[in-house]
Amino acid sequence: MRYAGIDIGSRTIKLAVIEDSRLVLSRKAATSHDPLGTTRVLMEDAGGYDRIIATGYGRHLIRGHLDCPVISEISAFVRGARFFSHQCTSILDIGGQDTKAISLDEHGNLCKFEMNDRCAAGTGRFLEVMATALGFTLEEFAEAALSAQKAEKINSMCTVFAESEVVSLISQGAGRNDVALGIHTSIVSRSAGLLRRVAPDGPIFFAGGVALNPCTRALLEKETGRTVIVPPDPQIVGAVGAALSAAEGERVHQMAA
Repeated sequence: MRYAGIDIGSRTIKLAVIEDSRLVLSRKAATSHDPLGTTRVLMEDAGGYDRIIATGYGRHLIRGHLDCPVISEISAFVRGARFFSHQCTSILDIGGQDTKAISLDEHGNLCKFEMNDRCAAGTGRFLEVMATALGFTLEEFAEAALSAQKAEKINSMCTVFAESEVVSLISQGAGRNDVALGIHTSIVSRSAGLLRRVAPDGPIFFAGGVALNPCTRALLEKETGRTVIVPPDPQIVGAVGAALSAAEGERVHQMAA
């Protein structure tokens, strides 16, 4: 049987399909102004499924139109992380608009979590705005930070104030690469602090779009002194978790029948 998970995030929508406990399909697209339309496009020609579950910011929108159950992002990321890393007990997800730190016990059960979801500080959206302020693409932004000689200190993590601070630093003669490293350092410091309060030990399973940034990964390892594990596609972890939840729900239904 085939089970699908759809993660409707603030910046990206992800689809994952599980069959015989294997990930057989994954797709993603920008959320756009029409998340429902984007979801339907992603699901076209996906080969069908027996059960689907939605997660993410837009999960309730999808539930109303596709008549499917929903689960929280925390539940989805717990299941998805353990699918890719069976022993992981510490999860850090930095997505488009929020950051999640999650701790699990040795059996994969949720112990504790915290989220920074009150503003875009330290998230993918924050990186996008800062890259634009410095005249970089996201790929160039990470490369510039990795090649910097020093990190210029960024005091504000508010997107609006940090952008003004970046402009001011450049006008004072600071190097773009050094400012880029300062921004990455601030993001990692903030995320590592969140993680320490929740999951202070063990390897870190790093999920979300920001995990694709090589500078962020390197700085996170340096800041925490811990191994950082990044799955092949860190953006689909929540969708995979939702698909696994669909499979679990079907098994429970069959046992009760």
